[in-house]
Order: sequence, then C-alpha cells, then structure tokens
Amino acid sequence: MTDIATKQDQEQLNCAGCGVKLQQQDPAKLGYVPQKALEKEPVICQRCFRIKHYNEASGITLDQDDFLRLLGHIGSTKSLVVNIVDIFDFEGSMISGLPRFVGDNPIILVVNKIDLLPKVTNLNRIVNWVQRQAKQLGLKVVDVVLCSAKKNMGFDRVIASIGEHRDGRDVYVVGATNVGKSTLINRLISDFSDLESELTVSQYPGTTLDMVKIPLDDGHYVIDTPGIVYKHRLTELVAKRDLARIMPDKQLKPLVFQLDEKQTLFFGGLARFDFVRGAHQSFTIYLAGGLTVHRTKLDRADELYAGHLGELLAPPSKADAESLPPLVKHALHIPKGVKQDVLISGLGWIKLNSETGAELVVHAPKGVKVIAREALI
Repeated sequence: MTDIATKQDQEQLNCAGCGVKLQQQDPAKLGYVPQKALEKEPVICQRCFRIKHYNEASGITLDQDDFLRLLGHIGSTKSLVVNIVDIFDFEGSMISGLPRFVGDNPIILVVNKIDLLPKVTNLNRIVNWVQRQAKQLGLKVVDVVLCSAKKNMGFDRVIASIGEHRDGRDVYVVGATNVGKSTLINRLISDFSDLESELTVSQYPGTTLDMVKIPLDDGHYVIDTPGIVYKHRLTELVAKRDLARIMPDKQLKPLVFQLDEKQTLFFGGLARFDFVRGAHQSFTIYLAGGLTVHRTKLDRADELYAGHLGELLAPPSKADAESLPPLVKHALHIPKGVKQDVLISGLGWIKLNSETGAELVVHAPKGVKVIAREALI
C-alpha cells in the first residue's frame, strides 16, 4: 500500500488546492506530491505549492474534453449554478453553450473585477448592460451581481443571492479561466465552511484542475469546477511572463486618442487598430497600464510592425513573437447613431466616443475574438 493510500484512509486523495487526484509516480504529471508534503496540513500537490509560494507557472492543464466531461453532468443534478465572468473580458469569458450543460437549473451571473472600472461608472447601468448582453447570448439568469472578490466589494450581495436562490441545493461555481473564481470560492470557505485549506489562486490560467467540494452546514456543497480554457482569449496565448502586463490589477486609466481616418494604433505588438474611414473623432482605450499604445499613419503601419516588433512594439519579445499566431484582419463597420465598443478578448476594448460611424480594421493574433458591441461605459 502506498503512502498516499494510507493517507486516504485517514483523510483525502485529492489536492486541497486544485482538487486533482494526488500521485507519487511521475513528477511531470498532474497531482504529483513529494513524500515530505504528505506530512503537512493541508496536503497540496507540487504544482500548487510552486504557484502558491514561488508564483511559478505550470504548463500542465486539462484539455477541453476533460473540462466538458466535468461540467456535463450538472444538468442531471438539482443545483444552483453560479457563473462567474470577468467584466474586463465579458464576451471572452462567457461559457458558450452553458444552458446546455446546466439544464433547467437556475443561474446567477456574478460579474467579477468591477474594481477595474473607473470610479465614475454608473453600476446600475452596468447591471442593465450585462442583462442585455446575457439575453443576446441566450443565457437566462435569475440574478446579476457585480462584485470584486479581490477588493471584497459586493460580496455580501453574492452571498445573499446564493442564499435566496439555493433552496437547499448544492451550488456549482463555473467560469472560464482567470475570471477570479477561486478567489471568490476562498471567500465562501472563510465565511461558510470549517475547511481550513484555501484553493490555489494565481494569475495563471487553469489553476483549478478538478472539482473541489466544500461542505456546507446543511450537508450540501459548494463545488468549484475547473476553468474552461478558451483559446480565443489573448491571455491564453501570450507568454506567461507577459500576463501581468496585459491583465490589469488596478483601476483602469482610460487613454483618449483623437484620430483622423487612415491612422493606426498599436497595442504593444499584440494587436493593431486601423481607423480606415470616418470623420475625425475620439476613441477611448481601456487596457492594462503595462501596455504602451503607439500611434502612426496607416500607410506606415506594416513597416513599423515589421521593423520594431519585439522592441518598440512589445510585448511580445522577439523570441515570444514567433510562438504567437500571426495577426489576422477583422473588418468592422460601425454604423451611425450608435455607441459602440470594439473588444479584443483578453486585451481590452476601444470605445468610439462619437456616433458618426466608422470603418475599422482590427489586427489580432489568429483565433482571438474581436467583436463590436454596445458600449459598456
């Protein structure tokens, strides 16, 4: 009998941080735990230990089929589903086909990271915007709650909504990677459970690798599920060392550019925004402070990109640029009389401040979602 099997007779066989099944056979595979780690409380795998103590990234994640397998049985249960999304990347962090997974179970839509929005933002308007977007995406929700798990803003409202709609059922918490799901779960642990361990929380996608069940006082559970990995989000494609530069961790400071047609903005070397045709107008850029925006003429943009990628236009570095998919064009027609954003999933968005219309071309790595939407702010 292995040491882990002996440990299981007394406690558990899964990592207290990410939920993955523990093993001692292969350090390169998920769930590896050194012998010494078994003597500590709680028991966490080597991957979680390195993330927690050294902020190291791990290239090990579950594939898409495994994620879908884990979520697929929720529809056969009688549960409350809490779907967490990221306000900074709302469309990119929505789970496509979620109603198919959850069946008739009620859904609370928790919109995290509202601390990133400028202070002047009207939060009631944000709630209304979220409700309209969710409806367009075919998601029927019983409540929309804005919060910041990191800043502990709106968390009481999340708890109240769960209490109102749970009706004695288990609670499944679902979301894409990096939406702040584990941070929110840790708040639940501290408030409603005797469980001493905390889930592994880091800036790296795919931290939770299996379902983690947190017991509640009434014999039911809060179940944390793995984050869905969506390759249409730029955060899934860039080098891990660049994540901190494109993922904002503090309130956004919008940048306003007055542009004439045939001008271009570069966001580092990760994306490009061409104002091809339209009246002189202003554009407000919402992105992390670690990215530099460069303006140039449209007819010089190709030359600038070819000659300065990885230097003036960074991130990515020259070495990392080769591992990114090539930039592809997205032509967008913004009609007159509407206020629109252009979202580049995982990077941020550009708001058109006038309603005069515009012809735009956005260049983003192949596969990254680029859409026009109703203006958020």
